[in-house]
Amino acid sequence: MLKDNTVFVGNKPVMNYVLAVVTQFNNGADEVAIKARGKAISRAVDTAEIAINRFLDGVTKKEIQTSTEMIDTDTGKTNVSSIEIILSQNP
Repeated sequence: MLKDNTVFVGNKPVMNYVLAVVTQFNNGADEVAIKARGKAISRAVDTAEIAINRFLDGVTKKEIQTSTEMIDTDTGKTNVSSIEIILSQNP
């Protein structure tokens, strides 16, 4: 998986990320990873579903990975959930 084909989901509207994913595939990518942490996870899932169901024919979810990351905050260490959804072009 190339780092160039990764879309990091944050606080922007979902369609911004959908456009980024569609653009990656239109530029010839075979796989695109959608990554998010914490509250942005639901936005990442929405991004994948909208991209697959509305804009991309022949693209499926290849793999979904979840994990927990320990991060430092002002109040100490805390756990943050993260997700990586890998979309793949069908041959």
